[in-house]
Amino acid sequence: MEHHLIQIFFLIFTGAAVVASLALFARQPLLVVYILLGAAMGPHGLAWVTDVQLIAEIASIGIIFLLFLLGLDMQPQALLRVFRQVTHITLISSLIFALAGYGIGYLFGFSATENLIIGTSMMFSSTIIGIKLLPTTVLHHRHSGELMVGMLLMQDFLAIFVLLMLISAASGDDSSMRFAVSLISLPLLIAGAVLMVRYLLQPLFARFDRIGEYVFLLAIGWCLGVAELAEYGGLSREIGAFIAGISIATSPIAPYIALNLKPLRDFFLILFFFALGGGFDLSLIPQIALPATILAIIMLCLKPVVYHWLLRNQSESHGLAWDIGLRLGQNSEFSLLIAYVAFNTSLISNSASHLIQAAAIITFLVSSYIVVFNLTNPIALQDKLRRD
Repeated sequence: MEHHLIQIFFLIFTGAAVVASLALFARQPLLVVYILLGAAMGPHGLAWVTDVQLIAEIASIGIIFLLFLLGLDMQPQALLRVFRQVTHITLISSLIFALAGYGIGYLFGFSATENLIIGTSMMFSSTIIGIKLLPTTVLHHRHSGELMVGMLLMQDFLAIFVLLMLISAASGDDSSMRFAVSLISLPLLIAGAVLMVRYLLQPLFARFDRIGEYVFLLAIGWCLGVAELAEYGGLSREIGAFIAGISIATSPIAPYIALNLKPLRDFFLILFFFALGGGFDLSLIPQIALPATILAIIMLCLKPVVYHWLLRNQSESHGLAWDIGLRLGQNSEFSLLIAYVAFNTSLISNSASHLIQAAAIITFLVSSYIVVFNLTNPIALQDKLRRD
């Protein structure tokens, strides 16, 4: 098992280094390369890496670190203010996207249940791509960054609610009870995190802040510990990680932690995008190519327009509304999770599951190109657009 995992890491990272070098010379975005590499080397391609599920589980740590770092750079007061601004935008846009997805599924002859899940999976935008391609200065210090983060987090809460409903429907449990437990867990987790930081973490950081290894270890332990508590409380590890980050955001040591965790985050995110491509069954492409392409095109066109319209109605500037709309113009990694859970619980067919996955991957690819070549971002190939 040890040698098997080392071999997998060798293939992934050596392959990623080679194709990333070629992609940079060819002026192509790296996120796209990682997804295509996973499809090529995964079990449905060359089959050099067959245990994609193992890679995906390891890679999920990258999403946890991403949300933890996001929380580190958000002030609690600013987050509450942003939530008040974006709640109605998130709810209205999610409803519009769900109706569009339902309609496309209906046109291609899927069942009512499948159409409902297809529509639901269209409601969200990618937290990883949205934040990964947002310049650090915008993320931390600009109004547009605050709005984007608020909308993505609201969507995460909606996605968790949807997943709870799907799991409850499959298991026969009382979904209202599960949801009530989640609602109770959230304020308890926040209060517990604040108290732990005030009476335990802050004194430890103050006493041993000269020992960088200890600060690094304590930060990782805190992040993963709160993430796991959130999972037990019916929330998600990602929300737990965000709470862990924002609970120490006011600490003077927060910038140091953020700087040192970024390479670790990027390591796991490469695995995430590889697993994303590797999990796609290429043999189903002829069957779902047309509906997936149409669904992806509609989402890529509809999402920027809807976000622009809603933000303009909130008196945001024309440029900011288009910027956020284009950055959130893709489907979400939660779409893939919804498809996975719904298929494994026999709520949808394999074709419907892969339709959702294919549409999501297409929007990931096209949206990445749109942002990398047209908007400011950390991995832009043009000097005038590169910001970090």
